[in-house]
Amino acid sequence: MTAIHDRPQMLPEEFEEFARLAGRVMEGMRWEFINGKIGVTPVPDGDHGRIIQWLARICIQTNPDLWLHDQGLKVETYRNGHARPDGTLAPSDAFVGQGEWAEPTDVLMVAEVTSYDSDTDRRDRVEKPRAYAEAGIPVYLLIDREAGEVTVFSEPDGVRYESTKTVPFGKPITLPAPVGFTLDTEPLKGWVR
Repeated sequence: MTAIHDRPQMLPEEFEEFARLAGRVMEGMRWEFINGKIGVTPVPDGDHGRIIQWLARICIQTNPDLWLHDQGLKVETYRNGHARPDGTLAPSDAFVGQGEWAEPTDVLMVAEVTSYDSDTDRRDRVEKPRAYAEAGIPVYLLIDREAGEVTVFSEPDGVRYESTKTVPFGKPITLPAPVGFTLDTEPLKGWVR
């Protein structure tokens, strides 16, 4: 018997309609549907945005055929989740013809930058790594401003990432294939509270 808290709050199609309507009424919020539950995060602050700009520049300098998209993704084989990563590294035209919530087929990496809210621990450090691994996304980059660390999750097995490496801000970290470059994390020290 399934426990009540294990049941999804709604079907994925219902969430898509809800997020579309809620986005019109409650601007400034980002909606997601992970682990069968609706999640909402505030619009990112300026430092958060600067980190994404920094990462986008590095990605395009490394491979001009790739782009760090702001694209909602269908994730999780279980309960059909929907996540909106802070950055989605994929070929420039990977999402052409797809709607707000795209299949992650061509995604090489997703990136999340933690926010200073109460749900960050559960959302970015627990639920999203599982959801992205279930979706088969090769690399998950977590830039954790609160901890002052960068974590790279890789080698998804369909349930979890088998490899995890964490370094403090200031140390280099290699993003494994298919991304295949090293980040100098020193600049991140200037974009935290």
